[in-house]
Amino acid sequence: MAGKNAPLASLILIRHAPIAEQGRLFGRTDAPARLDASDILGLRRRLGGVAQVISSPARRCRQTAAAIWTDGRDIPADARLWEQSFGDHEGLAYAELPDLGPLGGADLAAYAPPKGESFNAVCARAWPALQELAERAHAIDGPIALVVHAGIVRAAIAQVIEVPSAALAFEVAPLSLSRFRVGPAGLVAISSVNETAR
Repeated sequence: MAGKNAPLASLILIRHAPIAEQGRLFGRTDAPARLDASDILGLRRRLGGVAQVISSPARRCRQTAAAIWTDGRDIPADARLWEQSFGDHEGLAYAELPDLGPLGGADLAAYAPPKGESFNAVCARAWPALQELAERAHAIDGPIALVVHAGIVRAAIAQVIEVPSAALAFEVAPLSLSRFRVGPAGLVAISSVNETAR
């Protein structure tokens, strides 16, 4: 059964629970999540049933998925759903991040930190996975949930609107749901973004 307002054939992207250590930039750093039972319960109620769950390999995503689905189901991981690598900026306190100056949307999407990857590169990596999973959801006519990162949610938005730089303007809260309608050709439309349990 799908969530209250979700079509059956859909991808539901869930951003992981907050990272335990706040105030730092974590992309590929495998930081643990800080799980709150009441927030998990609220999200579970909003979510409804899903046909399948897939997670990023990141510990914070796997912990979040295991907390939401306690029925012992198999939750495979897909490495294409990792967060953006921030390279030399990984783990820095937000106050320590370099000032990039005024960057327009296209320049920001193309910017890669030293030894890291750009948002455009994240999209190139994630889009084939999102396409494949959208087609699978359409084939089974049921919702598939992905427990992922803010960057992957924005990559899905970018795939629909076809403007990666514009997707960077979307806020994606921890433990939020974003729903995407799918068809035989993949992602079709954005049904909602940033639904939270509270």
